[in-house]
Amino acid sequence: MDAIEARGISKKFRIVTEPVHTLKDRVLHLRGQRHEDFWALKELDLSVPSGQTLGMLGHNGSGKSTLLKCIAGILLPTTGEVRVRGRIASLLELGAGFHPDLSGRENVFINASFLGISRKEVDKRLDEIIAFAGLEHFIDNQVKYYSSGMFVRLGFAVAVNVDPDILLVDEVLAVGDEVFQQKCLDRVAEFQAEGRTILFVTHGADLVRRICDRAIVLDHGNLVADGAPGEAIRIYREHLHGTLNEAAAPVAGEGHRHDPRIRITGVEVRHPGRPERTYLYANEPLTIAVHFEASAPVPDALASIEVFGHDRTVVFGADTDALGLDLPTLEGRGTIEFRVDSLPLLDGAYPVGIALKDRAHGQMLDWRPPEETSFEVVNRSRVVGRVALPMTATLIASSIPVAS
Repeated sequence: MDAIEARGISKKFRIVTEPVHTLKDRVLHLRGQRHEDFWALKELDLSVPSGQTLGMLGHNGSGKSTLLKCIAGILLPTTGEVRVRGRIASLLELGAGFHPDLSGRENVFINASFLGISRKEVDKRLDEIIAFAGLEHFIDNQVKYYSSGMFVRLGFAVAVNVDPDILLVDEVLAVGDEVFQQKCLDRVAEFQAEGRTILFVTHGADLVRRICDRAIVLDHGNLVADGAPGEAIRIYREHLHGTLNEAAAPVAGEGHRHDPRIRITGVEVRHPGRPERTYLYANEPLTIAVHFEASAPVPDALASIEVFGHDRTVVFGADTDALGLDLPTLEGRGTIEFRVDSLPLLDGAYPVGIALKDRAHGQMLDWRPPEETSFEVVNRSRVVGRVALPMTATLIASSIPVAS
């Protein structure tokens, strides 16, 4: 049975394009302020089975939060309908409804009442709520003196302790310090084990892979992907950053100086997935082929390669000397291949810098900046991080009985 069913939902907002500030403006613009319609969601269908954890990915303004609010009943869709089976706890605007002049304890009861929880139920769980938030020493202080972190932690603690059937989370699994974040994730794991339904919005691809059964991607109000977390993350990155340039196409290489004797004529990325897919999977082989043309003999040359991460730190760098290839005098046309038999990287786009150098004098002969060549890796497993370690897990059982 589906816990959530949305059929053909759209949401329109009216955006003011020419505000009216004065009486003169109103007289001159007899129709008042001018508006334009903005569709945050467009004819979207979504079904979420009971007990499933669904991740929602998309760029800012893609409609993720609007969709959650329509499911929570905070917003009414312009068209379509949403059906929900079970009690919802919404972690969308934590602390909404908190009164600054009341204590944290008093606000717990008020906030819980908004979620449909009776005072008797809150009394039973009050100590657990306070302990979860880590506010034992501050719970009787007015919340206007709370830090923003304390404020959010209290709102989270209330929401996850009201025994919901469905948990809606919008970018709040990273609230508080590291200890509190782990506490939040542990509570989510408890909900999953109990068979509760969870929907959450995040920009953390690793988090989606770690805890989700399924993921969707929104782009300008449209549902563009719905499936396994790894595939959804790949599509999300394409829509966030734009589809990667075709790495196999030769690079023109104009716009920088090079030694007139030799030039790089193209850089080619090869892997088993081509031409069906532009990306490769972790642990697949990868070859970077550097094509060159030498109009005159070039002795004592070497070729170097640098692979960069998303923050432009060097993930790996080497040259033909370090890899044990002593290049002969380069003449005419040729290709130098850098090959990895099993690529030990996980999700991400990896720019590649290529250079031909004169070994004796250290001079640059020709180069290709990382802006011109890159490859993308998709992680199909549920491991997280940046490196695909060849790790296994083994249980070694002892044959010695445990003393009673």
